[in-house]
Amino acid sequence: MHRYPLLIPGATSAAKPVTVHAPWNRAVIGEVAAADAAAVEHALATAHALFRNRDGWLPRLRRVEILEKAQALMRERAELLAVESAREGGKPLIDSRVEIARAIDSLRLCVEALRADGGEVIPMGATASSANRVAFTQTEPIGVVVAISAFNHPVNLIAHQVGPAIAAGCPVIVKPARTTPLACMRFVELLREAGLPPEWCQPLLPENNALSTKLAADARVAFLSFIGSAKVGWSLRSQLAPGARCALEHGGVAPVIVAADADLDQAVPLLAKGGFYHAGQVCVSVQRVFAARAVAESLAQRIAAAAQKLVVGDPTLAATEVGPLIDPAEVARLEQWVGEAMAGGAELLCGGRRLGDTTYAPTVLLNPPPEAKVSTQEVFGPVVCVYACDDLDEAVRQANALPFAFQAAVFTRDIDTALRCSGRLDASAVMVNDHTAFRVDWMPFAGLRHSGYGVGGIPHTLRDMQVRKMTVIKSAEIRR
Repeated sequence: MHRYPLLIPGATSAAKPVTVHAPWNRAVIGEVAAADAAAVEHALATAHALFRNRDGWLPRLRRVEILEKAQALMRERAELLAVESAREGGKPLIDSRVEIARAIDSLRLCVEALRADGGEVIPMGATASSANRVAFTQTEPIGVVVAISAFNHPVNLIAHQVGPAIAAGCPVIVKPARTTPLACMRFVELLREAGLPPEWCQPLLPENNALSTKLAADARVAFLSFIGSAKVGWSLRSQLAPGARCALEHGGVAPVIVAADADLDQAVPLLAKGGFYHAGQVCVSVQRVFAARAVAESLAQRIAAAAQKLVVGDPTLAATEVGPLIDPAEVARLEQWVGEAMAGGAELLCGGRRLGDTTYAPTVLLNPPPEAKVSTQEVFGPVVCVYACDDLDEAVRQANALPFAFQAAVFTRDIDTALRCSGRLDASAVMVNDHTAFRVDWMPFAGLRHSGYGVGGIPHTLRDMQVRKMTVIKSAEIRR
């Protein structure tokens, strides 16, 4: 069992420690010290003092060295990190290995983005008032960053929030999900081993939600990075201090359009992967599939056949393809949501039942009612819904019917159909002949409307965590 003390340098806390349970069997696998109000204040004061002391800022060369050393350490321990992440978060080992590889690459991308960001020259001398001047911009850290993270990618999400903060030169306070704090603590310890002074990245678990809100809304915080529910994210944004920036990443209720001419042999395995990966606990999981009526039932049956072959079980085993939900309460919620859809007329093609206290069978529903929760809210579980549509415009209309907009997809062999859907779907990204959960870590990743605010992705986050400061020099020797 892993026991982590308070990792806030110089702070103590009277708060009760947080016990960490494995989602698969609810076994106790760790304990993390929680931060009381005094410890949170100590972390904020420490981070703010670091930022205010410009002579003590970490030079760019040192930041590069730390991030490169951290990459090397992660490569050495990749299998351990993957196994422990699978145990703590429930993502199958085959997918946790991919997550660790992505996290390593995310740190590499931080270095690449840092090296490529050189500011710009602002034209002068075009008017009499701007004569004899040269102007240019350079980047500076924005200030104290608070990163509030989610459970479903417990290593790579932290890397996406903390890595750019370190690259930018920002002191960062990171709050992991209470269900998966061990991965964060392990990652922060690794950064410190790579040479990052402990004060520059302080992980903590506030003892209650009110204290978490107070942390995010503190006037000393310059940037909030939040990954989690829309309700919490928008509430926190409304309470930020004047001038504070933020990036919010929420859920997507992702829509897919399958045209009558789609290659179903290509589409089915991709839709099954996108829908059941990490038991559907991904913000851009395949959830709503709007298919041409001519192929809808066949498509749904084939997704169901693929779902029934998936191995559900212990996430630390190499053969497991679908692991547990993060909490038994989520299994009960799925039972209620799927039962409601079936009572409203949905046809159950597979699944629709719990396999244990922590697992739910991969489920495919055909034509759930449009008002059902599985049709209107983010399922965040292994449930894929297929809807028969009479034409493409109807499919687009249904896909756009919700206040969420994140990533979407279309399957078709026709370029005009693909472009029509891409132009008409409410989404920040549309995948053609691929599932909605596709992502690489350098691309922009943005929820729109209720689904989020700002743009994620390593270079985009790094840019958000910096300010462009302009210097204007006047000299009679500047004559161009």
